[in-house]
Formats: sequence, structure tokens, C-alpha cells
Amino acid sequence: MFDVAPTELLVVAIVALLVIGPKDLPKAMRFVGHWVGRARGVARQFRSGFDAMVREAELAEMEKTWAEENARIMREHPSVPPVGTDLTPPDPAPAPGPLRLEVSVEHPTVAPAEPGEGTPATDKAPS
Repeated sequence: MFDVAPTELLVVAIVALLVIGPKDLPKAMRFVGHWVGRARGVARQFRSGFDAMVREAELAEMEKTWAEENARIMREHPSVPPVGTDLTPPDPAPAPGPLRLEVSVEHPTVAPAEPGEGTPATDKAPS
């Protein structure tokens, strides 16, 4: 990004020594180092956030592609029963015919009473 040759750094260091002075130069270098470190941290955080967004987008695209491919495979190759099961279709059961129930109902027959026999209430006289 920035092309800084070693000779340019040497010129900057000599100018800083002349302008700031030898007494305050270490303090100024710490200050500059602190701010350069912060700038690098912000750049690193920005880059990692951008990379995370790119990874999430790629992952979503891969999941979509996988789901489409899985659906295609499932359409082309239906599920197969487990090993050891009989692959012949079972015999169809006979179609049920009309349901016929034969019901016999016995109706009780009532025989008429013989003459001379009365009903139990009329046989006895009230006392």
C-alpha cells in the first residue's frame, strides 16, 4: 500500500531527531507507536468482520447448492428399504364384498289362557 524505502525512513528519523530533540524523542516514538498499534487493530477488526461476512455468504450459498443437489438426488433415487427385507410386493387382499349378516329373531308366542284359569289378581278375593 505505502511504499516506504529504508532511505526514506532514515530521512524521517533524522528530521524527527532534529525537530523533537534527543530528550523527547523516546516519548514521541511511544506515542506514535501507540497510535499506529490502534490503527492496525481497527484495520484488523474491520478486515475480520468483512471476512466473516464473506464466509457467511459463501456458507449460505453452499447450503443452498447442497439442498438443491440433495433434492435432485432424492427425486432420482427414491429411498431403498433396509437390507434383508423382502422386495416383492405383498399379495393384495381380496376386495371385500357386500356385508351380509343373517339374523334370526325369535318372537315369543302368547297362548290364550284356558278357560277357568284366571289371572293371579282375580284368583284371590280381597280380605
